[in-house]
Amino acid sequence: MRLVTYSEGGPPLLGALDGAEVVRLTGEGVPADMLGLIRGGEAALASARQALARGERRPLAAVRLLAPVPRPGKILGVGRNYGAHAAEGGLAAQEKPRIFVKLSTSVIGTGAPIPKPRSVAKLDYETELAVVIGKRARGVAERHALAHVAGYTILNDVSARELQFDVSPPQTSFAKSMDGFCPMGPCLATPDEVADAAAIKLRGWVNGELVQDGSTADLIFPVPVLIAYLSSYLTLEPGDVIATGTPAGVGAFRKPPRYLAPGDSVRMEISGIGVLENRVETES
Repeated sequence: MRLVTYSEGGPPLLGALDGAEVVRLTGEGVPADMLGLIRGGEAALASARQALARGERRPLAAVRLLAPVPRPGKILGVGRNYGAHAAEGGLAAQEKPRIFVKLSTSVIGTGAPIPKPRSVAKLDYETELAVVIGKRARGVAERHALAHVAGYTILNDVSARELQFDVSPPQTSFAKSMDGFCPMGPCLATPDEVADAAAIKLRGWVNGELVQDGSTADLIFPVPVLIAYLSSYLTLEPGDVIATGTPAGVGAFRKPPRYLAPGDSVRMEISGIGVLENRVETES
């Protein structure tokens, strides 16, 4: 299923995408929200599948999609996790994952504006496959890691590069955690919707120009490795998000650099998940 959190003008609702329609998921055994559904495991998913056949339908254009998990407990990012991205920055592959955090208050959904603070000049984009944890994970072995995945979504790791690169010490988490700096969506695709998370295409456009075109086959640390590594140090809980890194083509490393400006449209696509699209606006 391609699960969504959406609004019709009121409180958030739980639904699923079916073509050009959103189906509201309600009924016996179906939790009220995405986090409840994730925590409910296979039993809740089975109830949701039954509700998909009988739920109320709305045209997708008539609703507002929110981030699938509007307020994750943790958002853990992985820096320089694609070979080509490390190379474009003139850096060697790392021996262990480089971890930072994005605060949950930075999360927005597809279609919502990315606010550009007036003091930020080097606003950048990063197309990423994000993993949403489905079951508590602590000390998980790589061979069991994927059993802890609820699904996948698209994440734009928006970054203020001057705070990440131009100051000492670097302010990586701060540079990536400002309001609206974590667009996610359009849906949470359950693992059966994603043919092979180890070899999936990611593409990103700015104002219609293709700027990123990569594959998770280039990941230095694939999803099972990341889950095993992170869970060896901390507990991953249902609804937590792992942003797995970005392929080559980010604005900071283009020649000349290409940073986002108000009015720019950023579109990201991952097969099996869909399209995440946001426009940049000057912060009011």
